[in-house]
Amino acid sequence: MQSTRRDFLTTAATAAGAAAAGELTASAQDHEHERGHSHQVVPSDMALRVKSLESLLVEKGLVDRAALDALVDTYENKVGPRNGAQVVARAWADPAYKQRLLADADKAIGELGFGGQQGEHMVVVENTPRVHNMVVCTLCSCYPWPVLGLPPVWYKSAPYRSRSVIDPRGVLREFGLELPDDVEVRVWDSTAELRYLVLPERPVGAEGLSETELAALVTRDSLIGVTKLRPQREEGQA
Repeated sequence: MQSTRRDFLTTAATAAGAAAAGELTASAQDHEHERGHSHQVVPSDMALRVKSLESLLVEKGLVDRAALDALVDTYENKVGPRNGAQVVARAWADPAYKQRLLADADKAIGELGFGGQQGEHMVVVENTPRVHNMVVCTLCSCYPWPVLGLPPVWYKSAPYRSRSVIDPRGVLREFGLELPDDVEVRVWDSTAELRYLVLPERPVGAEGLSETELAALVTRDSLIGVTKLRPQREEGQA
């Protein structure tokens, strides 16, 4: 978690409070993305200064490691993904908005007040019964922070970045998603210039729900495309 905290503080200082996270599994923790990162090979002076500052503050007892972890968790799992969930809920509830979102994602997402660094150039790809989309960044960890927050641990890992392109169905199976053979899997490679967001299929049984209720159904992983949303039980159904 130390590299995650430091990455978070580095980017927070340079990009208004967001950051990057770690790897696919605990056994796959490496820093290959730093060695092969085409956007920045050598850490900037600001990045090095922030890392040094964090180490000093922790050493002096002025910063609590648990508090840093909690802050990272908030951006990774709560703040960011909830923005994306609101975008999806609006698209499900408003067909006209959905068309605007698919045609011009930046403008449509901006209608809800979301946007900014790491989310300037967005494309939304729609899942259907015959097409399933998933997103990866094969170079490093390019990710739409304004609508998804921090990238999850596994998103930056070398196994996910390489295998998603070579064996996407195998990767999806590891996330518990087995797709029928007649469903086409499309893999979208995010870059610093273009980032993708998946519009999941609206789950069966979610008809008649409010936008707030719909947004509560949306998960971060479904917005990346590594899972599908589960059907909702009918009221009173066991």
